[in-house]
Amino acid sequence: MKIIRLITLLGIFISSVSYSQVFDVPYKDDPPTRTLLTPVQNAKAVVLLFPGGGGVLNLQDDGSTANGHTFVRSRALWAQYGIDSVLVDTPYDLGAGMRNSRSIRDHQQRILNVVNYYRAKFNLPVWIFGHSMGTVSVTEFVNGGIEKEKLIAGVIVAGTYRSATVDSDVRVPVLAIHHVDDGCATTPLVSSERIIDGRPKQSIAQLIQIDGGISEGDVFGSRAYHGFNQKEPEFIKAAAQFILKN
Repeated sequence: MKIIRLITLLGIFISSVSYSQVFDVPYKDDPPTRTLLTPVQNAKAVVLLFPGGGGVLNLQDDGSTANGHTFVRSRALWAQYGIDSVLVDTPYDLGAGMRNSRSIRDHQQRILNVVNYYRAKFNLPVWIFGHSMGTVSVTEFVNGGIEKEKLIAGVIVAGTYRSATVDSDVRVPVLAIHHVDDGCATTPLVSSERIIDGRPKQSIAQLIQIDGGISEGDVFGSRAYHGFNQKEPEFIKAAAQFILKN
């Protein structure tokens, strides 16, 4: 009976998930911003995922990628919470550290185009979620003025880069997730703490710390604690619950 029940539950989960699809969001006369949508039936929200590093996923026409980023590994986990997930690629390397290009007009306009594209496509609340250097992308966007802020339902940052900040006049819900043993020198825990501590009292904000998992390779890599390796279910659950609650 347990086996039959397990198979039934698995069937329900699989039936609720559609195949991932690639959508290229136009940008002027330049290469489009490639995105990979993993949809779910009767979705309650859409989360746009901005990876760290140089941001390049090299998504292929069939949606495949050799990039093992946290967001890539965990993208199917959003479906169980009724949330459409969207991996956001970039046609050019955004750089890293203080030499990154995540605040420049070109990159921010691409984010705006992607936000508008998925708002129009689904008419659902759109959340923006950045990891590591991706936190600069999403915080710069929400700091870009009230008109941009109105377009999104909230912001999530994880493994927050040290220069990422959220302006005091931003009112959308903000969640920060950080691994307690993150060993990346440019993404200390205090970066996430500072963002949440700086939120106005009347705003919705939360810091979630995650422990455990496995750290492999470079401490700043996606297979280290920095990338929530082997803690993906808890990582996505924390973000998904915050989205559904707010």
